[in-house]
Amino acid sequence: MATTQAALYEEIGGLQLSWSEAELPERERTKHVHRLHPYLGKYVPQLVEALLERYVAPGGRVLDPFAGSGTTLVQALESGYDAVGVDVAAFNCLLMRVKTARYDLARLREELRDARSRLGRSRERPRGYMAEWFAPRAAAELLHFRSLLHEYEHADVLRVVLARAARSARLTTHFDLDFPSVPQRGPYWCHKHRRVCRPVEEAEKFLVRYLEDTGARIEAFDRVRDESRWAEVVHGDARELELEGPFDGVVTSPPYPGLIDYHEQHRYAYELLGLQDRREQEVGAAARGTSRAAIEEYVAGIVTVLRRCAAELVPGAPVVIVVNDRRGLYPGILAASGLRLVERLERHVNRRTGRRAGEYFESVFISVVDE
Repeated sequence: MATTQAALYEEIGGLQLSWSEAELPERERTKHVHRLHPYLGKYVPQLVEALLERYVAPGGRVLDPFAGSGTTLVQALESGYDAVGVDVAAFNCLLMRVKTARYDLARLREELRDARSRLGRSRERPRGYMAEWFAPRAAAELLHFRSLLHEYEHADVLRVVLARAARSARLTTHFDLDFPSVPQRGPYWCHKHRRVCRPVEEAEKFLVRYLEDTGARIEAFDRVRDESRWAEVVHGDARELELEGPFDGVVTSPPYPGLIDYHEQHRYAYELLGLQDRREQEVGAAARGTSRAAIEEYVAGIVTVLRRCAAELVPGAPVVIVVNDRRGLYPGILAASGLRLVERLERHVNRRTGRRAGEYFESVFISVVDE
């Protein structure tokens, strides 16, 4: 008989880091601004909350050198910590800034309503990616919305709305929004809905939906964040930046070699918003694969980042790393980084959706500078 989730979690023991779907439904994992835009590979805020509470001094300053969509930063603000997040991807940094910024909510509501009242279609001719991946009507609606951005104080919020709508409005199947390989231009059998579906031909309905949802989520976060705490977003390569400590802890979930190309995942945003593509600087970039040389390059990159982090920590501060270490790289990485492993916990993950559904384990490594 297969092990039940309850029995499995009983066997794991230690800090409770694994949640069943019933215990932690999707709406809680994506509460307030955590769902401003879909992002693959992020960990759940409840995990960050538990790690901060157990390992980082109350009211401290937290660093995430692989900040991704900003889960660590957002949860730090909710839990009463200052935070600094570093990421090489321009879209990630845009998303983090929008999630963690402070807003004049009345002014934001006014601008979101105004933008909604001005939806329309551009006469600009779509080119390149826009012509290939969007139906003519959808492209015209997205390009028109883009033309309005410069008129608003909260343009970055609207940029995130635009990117989210573009993701939903692409010519792709409903069940393959994460990694579409070719445009879907005709009817298809939908594995998600179990019926014949057609690709999306418009974007306006998504713009309307996400304008409303984005405002509501920002307001929901404003109600729970600690107003005395701040988050800083740094766009750059953590292997090269001066991190400007001191920090009371590192909480991070690094990318894994050859798994996800975070720039390609958000290509629609880079194309629409004219963001700088720095995928070649990604540690563990999917384009470099999982050859021996690629793994060695990955290990060297992670070691460089962790050494820089360690140099900025207060004495005894923890380095907490969440990663699916299926290749067993991280004990060696920690040792090479001058870190001493003090605890290792395992957590079960069983909530992936769509065609990537499945279950796996993640490790949580807790280490300190090896004096």
